[in-house]
Amino acid sequence: MTSRTPLRSALRKPQSSTEPTQPTAPLRVVDGRSATDARTAMLDELDLHLSTITNRYGRPFQRKTINAYKFAGVALHNWMTESSMEGDFTACDVATLNRFFRWYYQVHDVPKSQDGKGGYTGGTNTLQRNLRPLFIYLAEEYDHPSPYDSPKLHRYTAPPIGKPKTLSEEFVTDVLKVTGNGSPKVRDFQTVRDHAIVRVLTEGLRAEELLNLRVEDLDLTRHTLVVIPLKMDRNSVDGRTIPLQPKTVKALVRYLRVRSTHAMANSTPFLWLGTRNRGPLQYRGLYVMVKKRAKDADYDPAQVAPHSFCHTWADDLKAAGVSGEHIMAIRGWKSPAMLRRYGADMASTRAVNAVQGLGDRY
Repeated sequence: MTSRTPLRSALRKPQSSTEPTQPTAPLRVVDGRSATDARTAMLDELDLHLSTITNRYGRPFQRKTINAYKFAGVALHNWMTESSMEGDFTACDVATLNRFFRWYYQVHDVPKSQDGKGGYTGGTNTLQRNLRPLFIYLAEEYDHPSPYDSPKLHRYTAPPIGKPKTLSEEFVTDVLKVTGNGSPKVRDFQTVRDHAIVRVLTEGLRAEELLNLRVEDLDLTRHTLVVIPLKMDRNSVDGRTIPLQPKTVKALVRYLRVRSTHAMANSTPFLWLGTRNRGPLQYRGLYVMVKKRAKDADYDPAQVAPHSFCHTWADDLKAAGVSGEHIMAIRGWKSPAMLRRYGADMASTRAVNAVQGLGDRY
């Protein structure tokens, strides 16, 4: 049986590529340390520095953000090592970074792009942005002129187009079917849980928001749940109220019933629990579950991820005529750019359907 694509636009598989290896030469010793040790120490300093300051919104940097910034530094460090470059990161000038970004673009972006010509994955753009905090730190602590201040630094823009991310109605329907379709006769823990999770994903929650839900966050009588901002404390007044579909409410009621039989039901406040009486569900478990259910429904699991449901939710509401103001309020978006980004791959289809729906105008 041929596996189908869950997306509303078919995708071609990216071509595979092998990353060339280069011989590593001995590194010059700097202040009693090798260049490798010096660069590693600088990345550790960056980690500690970011953990002691706040971002532009006055909030502490999240660990995932710090790790992303360090990963960019590690990528540069590995390239410098393979290129037999001496010195620490202060040896990087504009010309050096231009060579690094060009190498990264050719090795990582080009093979993964939809047309094989590069520029569509946006990986170099992301890496370039994530590497900037390192050079801001070097400018502050080591008086190293930041290459980012130079107009000669080659800038890699975000991709003008991207992979379709919106799921088809057929896909969502089929995945709900393989998780019991909300039947009250289906009572095993894993199937009931997975069905409820898929239902909640269709309400537009990000994976971290879904996994962070507590039982107390549900208000099923009013058909709502509350999402606490990931970067705020749970006593924050900025919690968002998420309206739920009637079938989502039913799925949650049935899940709470089977959850009460779980060995960890009374020892953790988290809503989603693992199978085999394990503790709270983690992202890896959610990721694997979504892939498995896609495969169970005869779709290509490589084309779907938990975040795909966020784009689908946005497209559904836009297509239904829900105002952008209301969509932004539910999702907690402050910038209209997010409204344009989510469900963007279906923007043309929504526009055509909206105009055709007007019928004859004259």
